[in-house]
Formats: sequence, C-alpha cells, structure tokens
Amino acid sequence: MQTALETAAPATTPAPARLGRWLGAVAITAAIVALICVTPFLPNYYIRVANGLLIYVLLGIGLNIVIGYAGLLDLGFVAFYAVGAYTYGLLASPQLGLHLPLLAILPIAAVLGAITGILLGLPVLRLRGDYLAIVTLGFGEIIRILMNNLDGLTGGPRGIFGIDKASILGVQIAKPVEIFWLLVVTVLIVATLVWRMEKSILGKAWAAIREDQDAAKGVGINTTNAKLAAFATSATIGSITGVIFAASQRFVSPDSFSLQESVLIVLMIVIGGVGNILGVFVGAAILILMPEVLREFSEWRILILGLVMVGLIILRPGGLVPRSFGPEKLLKALIGK
Repeated sequence: MQTALETAAPATTPAPARLGRWLGAVAITAAIVALICVTPFLPNYYIRVANGLLIYVLLGIGLNIVIGYAGLLDLGFVAFYAVGAYTYGLLASPQLGLHLPLLAILPIAAVLGAITGILLGLPVLRLRGDYLAIVTLGFGEIIRILMNNLDGLTGGPRGIFGIDKASILGVQIAKPVEIFWLLVVTVLIVATLVWRMEKSILGKAWAAIREDQDAAKGVGINTTNAKLAAFATSATIGSITGVIFAASQRFVSPDSFSLQESVLIVLMIVIGGVGNILGVFVGAAILILMPEVLREFSEWRILILGLVMVGLIILRPGGLVPRSFGPEKLLKALIGK
C-alpha cells in the first residue's frame, strides 16, 4: 500500500521521454537559428521569399490575438494591414510632400491602427460567430474600396509610387537582406510581447471570453474592455506590418489588401494551431513556402496545396501544433526542466 507521501508526490517524466523532448526542442531551435543565419547569404529570390514569410508570420501573430486568444472570428484583419501600408505610403512619398523617416511613421501607424481596431470593435461587441465574421468581412472590404476610390489621396487603383527608402538613424534599409534583418528583429520583439500578454491578466481574460463570454462576464471580467484591447492590439500589429511591407515594396495599391489575404491569414492560424504562436510559424511556413516549392508544377500546385490543406484539417482539426505546446514548453525542454 502506498503511503500518503508517495501518493501526493508528482509523477516524474521518464528519462527517455525527457531526452526525446529535449532533442526535439534542440532540433527545432537549431533549425530556426540556422535558417536565420544562412538566409542572408542566399540569392535575392530566396531572401524575398523569407521576407514574405516573416511578414505573414507577423500578420498571423496579430490576427491570432483576436481569433486564438479571444475567440472572435475576424475576416477583415487585412484592413489594418492596409492602414499601416498607406500610412507609410502617404507620409514617406511625394504624395503629400512629406518624407518622414521610418521611426517617425511607425508610432503614427501604430496609433492609427489601434484607433481603427477600436472603431471596428465598438459596433461588434454584442456579435458572435457568423454575424461577427460578416461584419468584420464588410469592414475589410470598406477599407479596400475607400483606398481604391480616394484617387486624390491614395492614387486610386494605380496606388502610390516612388515611396522613400526606409532608414533608421541614418542607416538605409532598402535591400532585401536589410529588410530581412528588420523583419527578424520585429518578429522576435512582437512574438515575445504577445506571448507575455498571453500569460498576463489580460490574456487570462481573453481565454475566459474564448471559452464562455457569459461566464466570463459573470465572474467579473469586463468583456467590453477585454475585447476592445484584443482588437486594438491586433490592429496595431497589423498596421506595423503594413508599414514594413510598404517600406520593402516601395509601392502600395488596393490589390494587395483583398479578402483573399485575410482568408489566407486565417488558414495559417487554423492549420498551424489556433491560439499558439508556434503554430503561426508552422502554418505560415506551409502556406507560404509550399507554393514556392511547387512552382515547377504550375498547373497542379494550387490543387496540390488545396488537397494538403484539406488533409491537414481532417487529420489535425486542432492544428499541427496543439495549444498546450507553446513557447514555455519549448523553453522548458531546452533548459531540461
């Protein structure tokens, strides 16, 4: 018969399991570090693909706050992406005669994105499910149509050309490899901050709202403020990403902010793992890199990609990376705890 002390003692993970977990974490970390170190030495084509991947990772992290953490289906996220891109396009080009530096535009775009997110959040506070998705979808289309029709301000369908090269403290950032390092730093900062927010009191409130809004309100959580914070934070990240996108392309047009982009970002989150930052990286890698890998099969690559997505969703409805395996699990595996 077991003693009370033996019964109360926590079960320890077997040594082979700990070793396998540690080796897996080391392999993942080493692969990421190797890719970051090798990419700058590759031809520009591969660096541009990596830049596109990192941009979608940022967008996925932003949208994951609303969908994954707070459980609110948002199909108009691309609108915030457009707000940031056009903010940079207007303030760093001959369009308005202003040529502000990147560091001056970033806080402006962040504030405008947050305000836009709150403006979207206010009318949809009482909506859930399909109704919320329809309203956010309409909001995204409204922003795109506005950018398309305001010819005098946004250039209309032609977009904004001749955007200035980005620079930080006098250091020009224009080449693909320079944009790559900017994106790497931005992704690391944003991912760390969002992960810390997930573990904060606000993150716990988002999780409660995701599970049951009525129960969350019943235990004293201010669901209105929590939802608005989710929309504002998500929109801020989307707007900052739009600034970097415009700085890298030096051209913006409404075609870059269609509904298809919003759907693609949602698919990244669903396939990678809803509510998991690591899942965003995995989902973005699959949906952004696979079309490039299948480029030689131009007639079949969309069909193959579609079949892969259907297969993944059927086999792993919760996403490739479960919600339980987050950055903290990866860190614990690396330090051997």
